[in-house]
Amino acid sequence: MTLSKWLEGLRKIDLNDLDTSNTGSWPAPVKALAGVLLMIVILALGYNFYISDLETQLHLKRDEEATLKEQFAHKAHMAANLERYTEQMKEMENSFGVLLRQLPSDTEVPGLLEDITRTGLGSGLEFEEIKLLPEVTQPFYIELPIQITVTGAYHDLATFVSGVAGLPRIVTLHDFDLAPVEEGGGPKLRMSILAKTYRYNDKGLQK
Repeated sequence: MTLSKWLEGLRKIDLNDLDTSNTGSWPAPVKALAGVLLMIVILALGYNFYISDLETQLHLKRDEEATLKEQFAHKAHMAANLERYTEQMKEMENSFGVLLRQLPSDTEVPGLLEDITRTGLGSGLEFEEIKLLPEVTQPFYIELPIQITVTGAYHDLATFVSGVAGLPRIVTLHDFDLAPVEEGGGPKLRMSILAKTYRYNDKGLQK
């Protein structure tokens, strides 16, 4: 049957005359058309439930591939610079060791107090008070506060502060309080200051 005869046969068919309960009695052109439509429906459903799912998986795999490539490039860069990172780590460990050596131990605190006293006396100051306050424990270090009260001229006080800051051990200065010794004023001043030095807290790291 040619295509023109098949189309002509379809035109002559009245769809109201078709018996839906007996599709076997339908004319051949209608059967062929129904078969084509059924195949289109099946293909559409197959694409929707199977092929589209495969496309979703394909997109996910492509995204995963891009992520893996990025991770690989990052790790390759790290591997290429591993020697440099190792050298930097050694330098950091050495610097850390130098800083640790600047933190006084328990037995070195009296010597530090002597250094502070010597610095003050060398600057021409008089000490009214220098005493250790209770320790303050931090995760990696222990603060050792030292309350200091001295009297002297302004420039001598400045020299003392500069000298304490330049001690070999780490000492930080806090809470300055500066006032004239005499109520009426005068060149002599009284300075109260809180100095803090630090001790390495190895027990804190073990926790």
